Amino acid sequence: MIHHTNVIALFALVGMSITASMGILGLFNENYFLAAALFLASIIYFLGYFSLKKFNNTNLSSAIVLYSLYLLMFYLVFTGGVENTGPLWIYIVPPVSLYIHGFKRGLTDIALFIIIIGMFMFMPINVTTYSIEFKLRLIYSFLTVTFLSALYEYSRTQSFKRILELSNKYEQLANYDPLTQLSNRRDALHILQREQARILRNKEALSIILCDVDYFKKVNDQLGHNAGDAVLVELASLFTRSIREQDCVARWGGEEFLFILPQTSAQNAFVFAEKIKKQVQNHLIRYENNDINITVSMGVVQLHSDISIDEAINNADKHLYQAKNSGRNEVYPKP
Repeated sequence: MIHHTNVIALFALVGMSITASMGILGLFNENYFLAAALFLASIIYFLGYFSLKKFNNTNLSSAIVLYSLYLLMFYLVFTGGVENTGPLWIYIVPPVSLYIHGFKRGLTDIALFIIIIGMFMFMPINVTTYSIEFKLRLIYSFLTVTFLSALYEYSRTQSFKRILELSNKYEQLANYDPLTQLSNRRDALHILQREQARILRNKEALSIILCDVDYFKKVNDQLGHNAGDAVLVELASLFTRSIREQDCVARWGGEEFLFILPQTSAQNAFVFAEKIKKQVQNHLIRYENNDINITVSMGVVQLHSDISIDEAINNADKHLYQAKNSGRNEVYPKP
């Protein structure tokens, strides 16, 4: 798909080239007033292209391209152009207007344009005269082109919205766990890579906590997998409420969760983990008239520039294993 900025640049270049060429023809035909108007339009189109390339201001360039086009069309209808063929150029207005300003504003611009054109053609203010048949057919055909252009623009907009929705949906599926709505392992690794790059630049602390639900298999065996899912969802909600805005908690896999804590030393991460552990221990989960008490074991590691992400996660997993072996409902290593 061609980028919107490139299309505006193309509009400006085409407008500049066509008006300059027609201006040269006007000079050969000794129609100096028309040639001057066309050369002026060509310069304006060039300014639109220049402002886009120099300042990357798409809105300004779009306004220059579109409204200079309108002024040129008004001039051609008002004067008749070459042998009263000037009005035939107005058919380029609908597609350009709708592309630049979108469906609703584009139709509003076209409505104002056709009102002004109608005033020029049906009121005795023109410097040239058109037959009634020509004027009516011009308006009818212009409205037909407008309808077809609007239909195309509407279809294009709806298709773009649909593609955007699908893109967001696939991104959600790719980066988030469908059960807990937390980041999944893939997204967590991406966040860790980004945070690791940041600590290399800023020399700030970064810690991770690997958390595992104790005796989770018993919940599934005694109450069913739906009960296990309810526990994970409830824990995800509790964890999300407990972290800071800059922190992240992800479902690492199964009943494991990973906390990513920027600007946090290992000692502060341990304090945070102890707080989470106590919250979980004191939190009662209700599922189909059953009260479920659970605990978690946690392993804490602070990342440093001399270890990789895989090494840090492996170390956190070793500390989690220590917490499990010490009787569970523990945080390791102790500071």
